[in-house]
Amino acid sequence: MFKALEETYKGKKVLLTGHTGFKGAWMLKTLSMLGAEVQGYSLTPKNDFDLYNLIDGDKLCTSTIADLRDKELLKKTVLDFQPDFVFHLAAQPLVRLSYEIPAETFEVNAIGTANLLDGVRLLNKPCNVVLITTDKVYHNNEWLYPYRENDRLGGYDPYSASKACAELVIDSYRNSFFNLSKYNEHKKAIAVTRAGNVIGGGDWAKDRLIPDIVRSLIKNETIEIRNPNAVRPWQHVLEPIIGYLLLGTYLDNDPIKYAQAYNFGPSATDALPVVDMVNLAIKAWGCGNYEVKQNANQPHEAGLLKLDINKASVELLWQPKMNAVQAVEFTIDWYRQYNSTKSEIGRFTETQIKEYINA
Repeated sequence: MFKALEETYKGKKVLLTGHTGFKGAWMLKTLSMLGAEVQGYSLTPKNDFDLYNLIDGDKLCTSTIADLRDKELLKKTVLDFQPDFVFHLAAQPLVRLSYEIPAETFEVNAIGTANLLDGVRLLNKPCNVVLITTDKVYHNNEWLYPYRENDRLGGYDPYSASKACAELVIDSYRNSFFNLSKYNEHKKAIAVTRAGNVIGGGDWAKDRLIPDIVRSLIKNETIEIRNPNAVRPWQHVLEPIIGYLLLGTYLDNDPIKYAQAYNFGPSATDALPVVDMVNLAIKAWGCGNYEVKQNANQPHEAGLLKLDINKASVELLWQPKMNAVQAVEFTIDWYRQYNSTKSEIGRFTETQIKEYINA
């Protein structure tokens, strides 16, 4: 697979928004290994120990540190760089934080996406665009039925609703400016991806399961969990990232056929309750314990959410390589390495990417 991806991205110009974030840093490192020329656009990393800094991200790309809401600078970045590919990962990505800053969440996730597409609209060259939203864009009835790409969009919390709004923005731009019936005029292919909950080394976000677990394990403290029975489609971060890159390859070969929405999630059997993920992490670490702390006043979070990945499997020949146990072990291995030898974590991250791609 590495050679196939390298053939697509080596020497190509790739604009990557959100490159300093957890998921974006994994994407940046992978693109760098594939030989792409990367222009990043994102906010400043918050901590010295953020993954972007640990992999020496400044050496892997040209970096524009700015907000998606800065429309003119974002447009200038797009037009100055003249990308062959755009991967849009930048977002306000946290459900619980969205309750604290709802208006900002809508601005960043919906209007920020419009600002990016406004820049792409002015490009006078072919460009393949992959826009990353989330599995939470679906109107969630909390049933066992896994959501398909043509199911109704919605959103209970501000984060989920803001991403559903972003999808409406994308659909409007695709119809109005990037209509496939006029592809030979504008030469822009716009695809959307929706991924399940990702885990992986280098995630330190507040109120996210694996970072909370790891912080407690490192300090040898009791792990506190809020929603032990909430079921999520867990997957290692490299699963969707390789899916995004694979989709970019298909867009490059047949832009009209693949300018669609695709789900990237784990196998149906790997949608597990939070408590199971906690036990897997403790087992992989080698020790630890937890207690359930439920607050009746805590903000609403979905209890059950599953994705149907059949479309990506059939049309893109993409399949998850890891089950939930392997994904947790792969993730905890990273944190164990970080905890023992921080200076080697950049090299270890690259080793994990190679291991995954060559699996």
